[in-house]
Amino acid sequence: MPERTHRTQAERRERTRTALLDATITCLVELGYARTSMQEICARAGVSKGAAQHHFADKAELMAAAVAHLTTRLAERNVPEASEVPPGPERVGAMVDLLWRSYSGTLATAAMELWIAARTDPALAAAMRPVDKALARSTLDRLAELVALPRTRLETVFWLTVNLTRGLALDAELGGDPHRREQLLREWKRVATALCAEHAEDTEHPENAEHGGSIRGAGNSR
Repeated sequence: MPERTHRTQAERRERTRTALLDATITCLVELGYARTSMQEICARAGVSKGAAQHHFADKAELMAAAVAHLTTRLAERNVPEASEVPPGPERVGAMVDLLWRSYSGTLATAAMELWIAARTDPALAAAMRPVDKALARSTLDRLAELVALPRTRLETVFWLTVNLTRGLALDAELGGDPHRREQLLREWKRVATALCAEHAEDTEHPENAEHGGSIRGAGNSR
C-alpha cells in the first residue's frame, strides 16, 4: 500500500486546533490574560482569524477550550510511573517535588492567569471549575496507587501540598527569595513524610490493621 502523504480534513482541523490552543497558553504565559488577543494568538499559531473562527467563535470560547487543553497537559505531568519515584518513605518527598514541578512551571503560570481572570469572569470560572476538579481527582487517584494511605489522609497531604506550591509559585512570579522557597519545600517534605509515617506506625498495631496499608507498602521492604 502506498504511504499516505496527505492529511485528512479531520487531522488538519485537529492540527489547527492544537496550534491555536498551544499559542493561547504561550500568550498567557508571556503576555498575561488581559493582553492575550485573538489576533496575537492567530499570529503565533500561523492561522488566519477566519480559520480560527471555524474552531472558536470568540476569545471566551477559545479560553474555555484552553482550560481543558491546559488541564490535559498538566494531568500528563502529574501522573508518574511507579518506576519514576523511589520506594519507601522517600516516595512522599518525591511526590511533593512532582507537584511542585507541576504547579510552578509555565503551564501553571498559564493556569494562574486564567484563575485570576476567572475571579471577575463568571463564564471563564464556570469553564474552569469542572476541569480543575477533574485534574485533582485524577492526580489523587494516581497518587493513591503509589502511596498506600487512607483517602482522607492522602487528600489532606495532597491539598496542603497543592496550596503550598501554588503560593510558592506566586512568590516566584513576584520575585521572592528562591532560597526561602527551597527551605520551605524541604521543611514541608519533612512534615509530609512525618504525617505519612504516623499512619505507618499506627498500622503496625493489630487493633489498627483494618485501616489499610502504609507508606512502606508502596515500595520495597527493607
